[in-house]
Amino acid sequence: MKKNRWLIAASAISIHLSIGGAYAYSVYKNPIATELGWDASQITIAFTIMMGLAGFSAALFGGIVEKLGPRKAAMVAAVLFGLGQAGAGVAILSDSVVLYWLTYGLLSGLGMGIGYISPVSTLVKWFPNRRGLATGMAVLGFGSGSLITAPVAVSLMASIGISNTYFVLGISYFILMMLGALYIAPPKPGDVEEATASGKVKTSEIAQMSAREAVKTKQFWMLWSMHLINVTSGLMMISVASPMAQEIVGLSVAAAATMVGLMGLFNGGGRLIWAAASDYFGRQNVFVIFFVIQLIAFITLPFTTNVLLFQLFIFLVVSCYGGGFSNLPAFASDLFGTKQLGVIHGYLLTTWSLGGIFGPIIVSTIHEAANSYEPVFYVFSVLIAISFGISLLLRSDVNKMKKQRVKEQTQQVGESKPAHS
Repeated sequence: MKKNRWLIAASAISIHLSIGGAYAYSVYKNPIATELGWDASQITIAFTIMMGLAGFSAALFGGIVEKLGPRKAAMVAAVLFGLGQAGAGVAILSDSVVLYWLTYGLLSGLGMGIGYISPVSTLVKWFPNRRGLATGMAVLGFGSGSLITAPVAVSLMASIGISNTYFVLGISYFILMMLGALYIAPPKPGDVEEATASGKVKTSEIAQMSAREAVKTKQFWMLWSMHLINVTSGLMMISVASPMAQEIVGLSVAAAATMVGLMGLFNGGGRLIWAAASDYFGRQNVFVIFFVIQLIAFITLPFTTNVLLFQLFIFLVVSCYGGGFSNLPAFASDLFGTKQLGVIHGYLLTTWSLGGIFGPIIVSTIHEAANSYEPVFYVFSVLIAISFGISLLLRSDVNKMKKQRVKEQTQQVGESKPAHS
């Protein structure tokens, strides 16, 4: 059966929407604490385990995902993530916080990491002319998952209880992910040429490298470093947005909650808009723009008294955070090709786990020591300035490599032409 690349995209989105639902974990905290008496820190540990494992499992199992293929890998992810979510319901019924960590934390984290990378490299192969749009569509699903899950989970908990909510959602995620997994497949020879309007496929690849070759290049570590700082900054902002807005510009609790909800839209929307824009402006230029925006934001925020301007800066930073995730696999495919993109993308996603650890720790440590958020902005301004410098160096490298590739291709065309007598 001939596959439709837009249905492949829909399959990837269904997988990412499901695993992205885990970002709604905060809606479970108060109901679980009230019903079972668990400490907030005990409940949060499950989320920390899940997010920490998600990035590292993407790196650890990237090679296996490539060998299994996207279908089998996504099916494994569906089983792990579905069991993790439904298993959390068993943990609630048995009042076991350790089982909650093992199910919601461990199993869901493994499923999330494998499910995150399994469709992305396949989608890039189906959209070689528009890699940014392709990865943006999938990762938009991940960023938007919590927007759908949060209200559904709240409604279910009110009507059928916490444990049954986990059972219903676990089964729902499993079905959605399995449906996506059963359709997703890499393109066969000729599929992509037929799918594009012109029948011509123009790719932006500079080279084709194995994962082992890629990690030996300075470009890999430049991209890794930029993304680590981008993720750390974004997660720092996400973790304290509400209390920060209340303290600095005097937002009410309700207004701060509304702002947090809108941040989800900018996180999700930024993933698609920035990724689609990168197809036209170049991935290397979009990363430069990210750090210019964030540098202006972090330098200006401590002195901002206007409520709307303060929120606008936060929304822009969060959009750059989301955009970094969608541009990452597209940029990696430009630099290193698609031969082992799943593995390379997995290695780059270790920044996700590290940023999830460092961002909240840095902001809470500084705030406790200074009793103010102001020094936080200065620390992150320095980090963003470093990233800005790296992004300029990487852009210069990319432009040089592209010129070299064009030169080599021109020479090859010249050599292949028959000599005239």
